[in-house]
Amino acid sequence: MWAIARHRWLGIGLAALVAGGSLQAADVQSSRVWAGPESTRVVFDVSARVDYKLLRLSAPERLVLDLRDSRLAEGFTTPASVGVLKGLRAGRQGKNDTRIVFDLADGVRPKTFLLPPADKFGYRLVVDLYPASTAKPAPVKSVADVASSQARKVIVAIDAGHGGDDPGATGASGTHEKTITLAVARQLKQVIDATPGMSAELTRDGDYFIPLQERYLKAREAKADLFISIHADAFTNSDARGSSVWVLSPRGASSEAARWLADRENRADLVGGISLDDKDDTLAKVLLDLSQGATMGASNEVAGKVLQSLRKLGPTHRNYVERANFVVLRSPDVPSILVETAFITNPTEEARLTDPRHRDKLADAILDGVRAWFRAAPPPGTWFAQQAARGKDKPAVAATTATPAPRKPARYVVRRGETLSAIAHAHGVTLAQLRAANDLASDRVRVGAVLEIPSG
Repeated sequence: MWAIARHRWLGIGLAALVAGGSLQAADVQSSRVWAGPESTRVVFDVSARVDYKLLRLSAPERLVLDLRDSRLAEGFTTPASVGVLKGLRAGRQGKNDTRIVFDLADGVRPKTFLLPPADKFGYRLVVDLYPASTAKPAPVKSVADVASSQARKVIVAIDAGHGGDDPGATGASGTHEKTITLAVARQLKQVIDATPGMSAELTRDGDYFIPLQERYLKAREAKADLFISIHADAFTNSDARGSSVWVLSPRGASSEAARWLADRENRADLVGGISLDDKDDTLAKVLLDLSQGATMGASNEVAGKVLQSLRKLGPTHRNYVERANFVVLRSPDVPSILVETAFITNPTEEARLTDPRHRDKLADAILDGVRAWFRAAPPPGTWFAQQAARGKDKPAVAATTATPAPRKPARYVVRRGETLSAIAHAHGVTLAQLRAANDLASDRVRVGAVLEIPSG
């Protein structure tokens, strides 16, 4: 029995027909597929606008995509099994149409849309496959989680820009921005996870695309204390250089506030810990303004500290925090910043971005700025707040003429995946101190090596 998921020709094609014209036959040139943790995306490159309809079948689960007035280009191949997609079959349907069948491992909720030409891409027909059931089991808390609940770690959501069919900017030697942002995000997560009182979550951990709004919503779902979006800048002049840090512009905040107040689903969500769905419009607007004002103030502060820390790696593109209406920075209750790591269109900076050692330094610099902000403004109930309270309550120690016995250096065994910079951060010492204490000529360490940790 056919179950119709979408049974209408799309508006672009209809508008052309109503106007008296007709769409030219479109070639289905190629297909690509990516699987993320929450969905599988299939992209078809087509030579022109195309009308289509999508049908859903069960027993076994599959989708049927019919493309009107189209044909398969010579050399068209179907992608391999990825995610919920077991395979694709394509062929003619009638005299003028193309039919593509998606064989599925399980039931899905499909979403389709046609993208217009952009940059080096032509028209693209996108089919997103979401699992039919999105219910997630509640995480099981360990004894350690319960024991440390009074002093939780701060959570930093790290967003690797672009991904999948969206490569971002491209460097002179062909490096894609999406590759650099994911590498930096992973290294930043590594050093954050190795820092006491901190934990990191990635919005994506593979080569797939996430819609912009979903990126900051992932941070809110993770109850993040901070959202950092990682990018690599681009400019027509290859001499442009330097990193930069951005926050949301007031115009972006205003448009997001209007959307939240108009959308009942958003109003029922929590903003700054307060539900807006049971408030009248005036009170809801006041509460949202207060939440956004505090969030933007915090975003400015952490952005300033990160920019100051990035200056240690070299000149920044600007000497001040910049503002723009970036969609990913629009969370009303999670402080959010966007870091342009460097200009990928500058050959020198592109080479640095592809160097893991430089990316380590870049991750360390971002961490230094973020950690300085959490120390200056620790969220209540966190490890940083606990440390700040202990520092204030610590009794003064009377001076003594006795010479304290020298403390023996601690020893640490290097584990797989650790870097020297992450070990230094975890033990509260500088990279230079750790290198000097162990007579290291470089930052490379082997698994199983025993390091002496000097006094911080």
